Amino acid sequence: MVVGLEAVFADGTVTRIKNVPRRAVGPDIRHVVIGNEGALCFITEVTVKLFPFLPENNAFVGWTLKSMRRGFEALREVIVAGYRPSVARLYDPPDGAFHFGKFAAKDDCVLLFMAEGPAGIVKATVEGIREIVARFPECRPVDPHHLAEWFADLNWGPNKIANERREILATRSMGRTTEVSADWSTICDLYENALKRLRAEMPDITMAGGHSSHAYINGTNMYFVYYYDVKCPPEEEVARYRTEINRIICEETLKLGGSVVHHHGMGKAHTPWVREEYGSSYYILERLKRAFDPNEVMNKACIIP
Repeated sequence: MVVGLEAVFADGTVTRIKNVPRRAVGPDIRHVVIGNEGALCFITEVTVKLFPFLPENNAFVGWTLKSMRRGFEALREVIVAGYRPSVARLYDPPDGAFHFGKFAAKDDCVLLFMAEGPAGIVKATVEGIREIVARFPECRPVDPHHLAEWFADLNWGPNKIANERREILATRSMGRTTEVSADWSTICDLYENALKRLRAEMPDITMAGGHSSHAYINGTNMYFVYYYDVKCPPEEEVARYRTEINRIICEETLKLGGSVVHHHGMGKAHTPWVREEYGSSYYILERLKRAFDPNEVMNKACIIP
């Protein structure tokens, strides 16, 4: 989505990467800047692509089923066939219970898609997805109206955030997330292994589940969602719960060759795993840091420990 940008580096240098549709003049240096999280420079301007907005053509399709493994298989078949729905999600029962109580049973997984854009593309996408999912007889169709209603209320505004804060203070039940990615051959094993360890090693967890929200031709993400009762002073909560849960999920991800962050960013919470994440390519990241921030004044300990 980012075509060009402006950034300011630690020594005060202002650099602009010009806006062109494509180029092959050496490495794509946009990606030295994008995702650096202030560890190398600060982004001061971006130019992004614009796409037509045609909400009147939006269409939803969805199914319930009993198996996340079969759900991943169906999701994979849709994506590798070449269809590009704007939303493609697979929820497990614990996470889905927060969203789909109107139509899903407590043990149901939910597979859903949204198509948008010109009417012809939407029609072809929906028809193609239905044709593929029909190969999975255990999938039971969901009324698209339910999905449209859910999607319209999905975003969180100030009121929802304020209500959640009050709920946390009243119940001492904390909800957090960790999102990772892996290829199609390992994503379900990663999901199962991580949840098995969480339930075995973290006794104060009251809910552990998740969903896949971003799918690609070679794999997908897993967005783990978990709640736990905080049985310690507030200042100890992160170390006792958040850090330990994050560690378990990251360890299981790296065992299977996945990435410890899909889209939320590294921050400081994931730096313990950055060397294992990058492997031999950590050399490149480390050299970039030395070159652009030799005095280590830029967001210290973010991304690079």
